[in-house]
Amino acid sequence: MKPKLLSFTVAAALGAASLSAHASGYRFGSQSVSAQGTAEANAAEAADASTVYANPAGLTRLAGTQIVGGMTVVLPHSTYSDTGSTRFTGASSGGLKVQDDYTPALVAAPSLYASKKISDQLTAGVGLFVPYGTKLDYDNNWSGRYALTDVTLESISLNPSVGFKLTEQHSFGFGANAQFMKARLGQGVDVPGSIGALAGTQAATALLRAIVAAGGNPAALATVKDGHGSMKGKDWGFGWNVGYLFQLDQDTRFGLSYRSAISHKLKGDAVWDYNVTADPVVNTIIAASSGKANSAVLMDIRTPETFSMNGFRQIDPKWAVMGDATWTRSSRLSNLNIQFPGTVQGDEVILQNWKNTWRFSVGTNYTSNEQLTLRGGIAYDPSPVAGVTLRHPALPDESRAQLSIGANWKLNRDSSVDLAYSYLHFKDAEGNYKNSCSPLTSGCTGNGELTKGIWQTHLHLLSVAYNYKF
Repeated sequence: MKPKLLSFTVAAALGAASLSAHASGYRFGSQSVSAQGTAEANAAEAADASTVYANPAGLTRLAGTQIVGGMTVVLPHSTYSDTGSTRFTGASSGGLKVQDDYTPALVAAPSLYASKKISDQLTAGVGLFVPYGTKLDYDNNWSGRYALTDVTLESISLNPSVGFKLTEQHSFGFGANAQFMKARLGQGVDVPGSIGALAGTQAATALLRAIVAAGGNPAALATVKDGHGSMKGKDWGFGWNVGYLFQLDQDTRFGLSYRSAISHKLKGDAVWDYNVTADPVVNTIIAASSGKANSAVLMDIRTPETFSMNGFRQIDPKWAVMGDATWTRSSRLSNLNIQFPGTVQGDEVILQNWKNTWRFSVGTNYTSNEQLTLRGGIAYDPSPVAGVTLRHPALPDESRAQLSIGANWKLNRDSSVDLAYSYLHFKDAEGNYKNSCSPLTSGCTGNGELTKGIWQTHLHLLSVAYNYKF
């Protein structure tokens, strides 16, 4: 049996949101600047065309033609401290024990919405926004490199919608969602650990004989270093969303909305780098003995659906209050299997087993004068990660509290600017993730590493949007 020298975990990245986003799990949480100002509590307000995302039934409250273009900048600060990561052999993984610059200095995500009132009963709309996103770049020599060195996830959704007012009290909305997703992930290859584990075995003798027969220098094995694997994949997926808005009286309304799951079949390629010694002959023999080859990558993933309940009350001409409760069916994401079609290697299995979550937020608007409206809100967003043994470095997620403030400034009768700022504080995220495979186990792909440490995170979000009506 050929020794397996390479593990390449690709699954977590394709469902991961991380420190570059701020909603729990892997969703990028700021699709609307006006909503962000209330900590996403204002879905029943239907303040502008971004209601396409929150509740398409809210389109029926918008007059004329409206356009909203926004930009959200995320400023993360994160630190990782290792508490005992090991190779599959049980020896320390070595490498850097502290990481404090693996998140980008900033991440920017745009959004664009438009609506048009067609008749007293019918309004059309469309949204273009970022549903998921992450970018992490750990050091290639950090202690958790056998689980992950870097990950990038980019996505965008196009969401045409329509709202229909059945009566003055009841409105309905429907939208179709076309979603593009692409991802890239890198991971260390534990060649040194594998060579050490094989010492004194028949497999080690066979490896030495193969090197000598090919004209290589067996002494080069004494200086062997990590290899590296990388993959990339992309796919289009399609889903839908619906909404309902009930107008109790002139100042009070309640909303329900549902956004469907979207199935993706990410297809791409995997590349294995075995430049692990100064002897190219030795590198070739090690690569061949690993049983790995550059190949295709395939993974099925289904994003979780969400269901939201929300309300809005205009207390008096100046004050309004609102709230939202959103359920996310994160249990859709159980174990993730990555396939390498056309090869003899087995699947990579990522233990995830997420739990469903409820996010709660409350907010308020204060109309200072005809030109200025101030906003504020707080939210609590629990993590879907079920425990420390299921917290992977691609998603070091934990529950977080959010404090948001915002404002809308009317420039003239037809245009205005929205501003929003949010601060999010995450609970310390303890991880103790063990890869269930190992480099010397047949029938599966995995480094067998234990990644054990604590992630500490807080972040700031700054957003601006321009609104135009005609």
